[in-house]
Amino acid sequence: MGALFSLALVAVVAAAGLDIVANAALVKAQGFRKPFYTLAAVALICTAFTGLAYAVRTMDLSVAYALWGGFGILGTSLMGAAFFGQRLRPSAVLGMGLLIGGMTTLHLS
Repeated sequence: MGALFSLALVAVVAAAGLDIVANAALVKAQGFRKPFYTLAAVALICTAFTGLAYAVRTMDLSVAYALWGGFGILGTSLMGAAFFGQRLRPSAVLGMGLLIGGMTTLHLS
């Protein structure tokens, strides 16, 4: 794995982290009724896409987008359970495990 690919992977993970925080801001925005959280969500999403754009310079789009989306789904699901009282059903946990397996397979292919 080359150094540029490693930087791209860091960019994807960072972008996914920003996306997760943006999703939390969307919850706090309460349907765009709180301007601070609304603007924070928009800024975070734009920054997340910038990280994704950086990653696809040296990583296949399919891999970068799958990793970004997968990490975002996993992180948002866990954040929802930890901070917003959302329930993770057994089927959701199974789906998260399958998602990790799929992301790993795509990354290694």
